[in-house]
Amino acid sequence: MRIDQELLEVILSIKNKDELDCFFEELFTPAELSDLSLRWKLLKELHAGMTQRKIAEKYGISLCKITRGSKVLKKDGSVALKVLDSMN
Repeated sequence: MRIDQELLEVILSIKNKDELDCFFEELFTPAELSDLSLRWKLLKELHAGMTQRKIAEKYGISLCKITRGSKVLKKDGSVALKVLDSMN
């Protein structure tokens, strides 16, 4: 299932970080927000060169989740990689 295009437009239209935070809290459950944040953290850790095993230990998550993140960063045209590269 692809993300709803209207939802993407709504997210893009919210320019205030506090409002975006509230919108996400209204839209997602605490568990979903936690998962989303964790995925972002593990992508940042992988990008910084931390090993998958260290990430698994640090966050108490399976190597499968981390391997998925690793594949995202290795994919041609990865937007996540582009964003992370631009943050440095």
